[in-house]
Order: sequence, then structure tokens, then C-alpha cells
Amino acid sequence: MSAKKVLILCLHRPGRSPSQRFRFEQYLNFLEQHNYSFTFSYLLNEKDDKIFYKPGHAFKKSLIVAKSTVKRIKEGITAKKFDLVFVQREAYMLGSSIFEKMIGKSVPLIFDFDDSIWVQNISDANKKLSFLKDANKTKHIIKAAKLVFAGNQYLAEYAKPFNNNIKVVPTTIDTDIYERKISVGNDNVCIGWSGSFSTIQHFATAIPALKRIKEQYAGKVTFKIIGDGNFYCQELDVKGEPWVSETEVEELSKIDIGIMPLPDDEWAKGKCGLKGLQYMALSIPTIMSPVGVNTEIIQHGENGYLPLSEDDWVKYLSELIQNKELRKRIGDAGRVTVIEKYSVEAWREKYLEYFDELIAQSKS
Repeated sequence: MSAKKVLILCLHRPGRSPSQRFRFEQYLNFLEQHNYSFTFSYLLNEKDDKIFYKPGHAFKKSLIVAKSTVKRIKEGITAKKFDLVFVQREAYMLGSSIFEKMIGKSVPLIFDFDDSIWVQNISDANKKLSFLKDANKTKHIIKAAKLVFAGNQYLAEYAKPFNNNIKVVPTTIDTDIYERKISVGNDNVCIGWSGSFSTIQHFATAIPALKRIKEQYAGKVTFKIIGDGNFYCQELDVKGEPWVSETEVEELSKIDIGIMPLPDDEWAKGKCGLKGLQYMALSIPTIMSPVGVNTEIIQHGENGYLPLSEDDWVKYLSELIQNKELRKRIGDAGRVTVIEKYSVEAWREKYLEYFDELIAQSKS
């Protein structure tokens, strides 16, 4: 029997985007073992990526957009040779859903999203080009899809008015890869955060509490910030480190307490808890703001903590700093939660089932 052919449309090259890595890339090998083949089509190569997210370079950016437009037009014409098309967040970087609509008319389309992407969120480097974006296109992509993967229930509720085939598929961790590499010989307790230059603003919301912790536990606590090598926090006297795919697990393993602070706004409510799940998978005790899906992932006091105030942040951080056994108990419980509910192993059969169902529906 010939393989079922799937065209994947996304912005970034494999391994580049956390959203892609933890939403679908880690399932591809498993699906290939079950008679699927994939054509991976992304718009930003490594060179273009560096230009696209830097300030300025308007002419070079226009060339990237033009090249991307031609590529998507060609794929729209040839899409019929595929059995399914999978779109992660968007097929095209500007404010048009024309390619999803065009392809969705001839081939069953799966749309996957894991953020409140209907809320306009432009990088600082491209603020002047915001008129070219239209976050409102999300609902039109959802309408064009035959199946929608929503990263949590909040996102699913947004999608329901536009499509009646919604599946809540959480962001998941490959727990075979995410096994903690323990750093030895360090008596300090490291409080860590992992993210990117676009989410460093969320880390900043925890600085007042972390400053109090630094003053209270001077000499005993260190801080680690992964994801933005240009960031420097004067209050904590710590510089950010760039994210490196090859050393991600090793660097995260150096953290003794993982934090995921978030504001309580529409964008944050759509987040799928990835940072927290990464910590938890590595048996790192985790403290997350009680926003969105975080309140489903964490059972307060059992597998993590959900602080409501700055005083709460200080309280739970202090308890974990002072008690190594508590850190181990909470961390171990967190890993069990990920393995049972948020791992690739827990979800891969269901993921395959959804693909098979759509294939069967399209042929009936």
C-alpha cells in the first residue's frame, strides 16, 4: 500500500521553532512508521530568518516575502497530489489566509495552533510593518480547515464558532529525550527561566519577587535565564544565555527550580505551558502563574505551585530553596504528570488516530 502523503506548511525550518518542535515535529517519525510520508515546506531558511527578525532591512524583507509568495502559489497549484495538508499557525507570514483557503478547497487541511494568535503580536523589529499583518485571519484559516488541533481548551473555545471538528491536542514532551542530566558539586540553588527574546517580558514580571529572594538568600541562590543572550537584569545581576538546541536539555538540567511567570491577559491565556512542562519533564520543581492551562497542569502543592501574588512567589520559592527533599518530591511528581498526560508516548496513538480519521473521511 502506498504511503499517505502529507504536505506541511509552516514558517520555520525543522528544529528552529519551539511551537513546531513540540507540536508536530516530534510525531513525524512515528507517523512515518504507520505509512505516512511528509514534504516539509517552510518559508524562512537560516539566512532569511536572521534578516526577517532584525530591525530595518525593508528591501531584503520584501524579497523574502516575494519569494515566499511564489512558493506558496506553486504549492497551491500542486497541492492535489497530497492526501493531507498540515498548517502550523499560518502558511504565510502576512495577513492573508488565501493560501489556506485555496488549498483547503482541494485537499483536507489540518490547522494546528498553540497561542492566542488572533491577538495581534508583532515583534519589535517589524512594528513598522504591522499594517501588513492581520491576526484576524486566524478565524478564516480555521474555517478553511477540515480538522483543527487546539493546544488547550481556551483555544478550542475560540475555534468552535468557526469549525465543528476541533481536537484539543496539548503541547507534549518527548520524555525519552528529556531526562535530567544532573550537575554535580554545586551547593547553590539555581532558579531558572527558559524562553525567548519575545517572551522575556514575562520573566520581568517575576523580578520583584526574585529580588527579594536574592536579598534573603544571598550567596545561596543563583539565577539562570535561557533564550535571550542580549538580556541583562541589573536587579539580579544576571545575563541571559542564548538558546542552543544541542545543549537545551543539558542547560535546563542545571536549574533546581523552574519558573513560568505570566500576565493574566488574553495572549497568556492561550499559552500551552511549554516552559513548565519542560521543567517538569526533567524533574525540576516548577512554579507557574495560575493562568490558562497552567491551572490544569499543576495541582498546587502536589506537582508544583501556583502563586497568586508576589508574596506567594517568595513563599513557595523559599520553601523549595530551604528543603532539598521537597524539591525532589515536587520534581518527581511533575515528571510523572508529564509522562502520563503531556508526553509524546501518551499522545502519539491519538495523534495517529486523528490523521487516519481525516483520511478515511476524505475518501468516503
